[in-house]
Amino acid sequence: MIASLPDKARRLARCLLVPSARRAVLAAALVASGAGAKADILGAEYADPTTRYAHGVLGDAIEYGSLLIHTDRMDGLTFKMALPQDRVFEDLAPRLVDVDGDGDVEVVVVESQANTGAALAIYDDTGKIASTPHIGTRNRWLAPIGAADFDGDGHIELGYIDRPHLAKTLRLWRFQDGALSEVAALGGLTNHRIGEDFISGGVRDCAGRPEMVVATANWQRLAAIRFDGSELSADDIGPFAGPASFKAALACQ
Repeated sequence: MIASLPDKARRLARCLLVPSARRAVLAAALVASGAGAKADILGAEYADPTTRYAHGVLGDAIEYGSLLIHTDRMDGLTFKMALPQDRVFEDLAPRLVDVDGDGDVEVVVVESQANTGAALAIYDDTGKIASTPHIGTRNRWLAPIGAADFDGDGHIELGYIDRPHLAKTLRLWRFQDGALSEVAALGGLTNHRIGEDFISGGVRDCAGRPEMVVATANWQRLAAIRFDGSELSADDIGPFAGPASFKAALACQ
C-alpha cells in the first residue's frame, strides 16, 4: 500500500512503479506466448491501466489491460500478457501461488469480461493455464481469499467470495490435472465492501491445518472456514471490529 497517495490513486501507482530495467525489457517481451522451456516466475504486476470496464467496485474506475510476469529467463525477461478489449484484470495485485506443486509459482488473478463478469484465472509465462467460469453477468465480481491444500490431499484449493456484496458465497476450487474444478461452496460470508481498495481476511494456519478467515454476511462476526475434503464448515472466531480484527485473527491471536 502506498500510504501517501489518496485511495483512488493507489491502485494506479502500483501499476506505474515498474523499475526502469523492467521497462527496457518490455520491448522484447512476448505477449501471451511461451518460447522454449518454462521459466521460473520471480514476480508479477498489472500494467496498462484502463477505464474501459466501468465497474468501480474497488473504489475507482481504473482496471488493467495487461499482466507483466517477471522471470529468471535471460536475466529477468518480462512476459506481457495483454487482454483483448472486452476484458480487464479487475483486481488489486497478482498473487503468486504454486498451484501444481512443482516448486515454481504461478500467477492467480481476477479477470473480468464485459458481458459475463469476473472469473478467477491462473497464468504462467506461457499464458493462461486455467480459469473458473465467469460469473455470467456484467459488473459481477469475486474477491479472492487465498490458496492452500486445505484438506491435505496433495492438491491446492483456491477460495474466493462469489459476489461479496450480493451472493456472499464462498466457493472453493481445486487445481488438478491442469484444470480447476469446484469442490465446495458455503453461503452467508463476505470479505469486501463496495468502494474499499482492499480485500479483507485471508488464509491462516493456527493448528497445523490451513483455514480461511472471512466475515459473516452482515459484517458482525469473523469466521474461520475449514474444508474436510467434501464440505466446508465455519467456526465463529469473534466479533468484527474493523481491519485490526482481521489482522489479529490471521495472526492466530
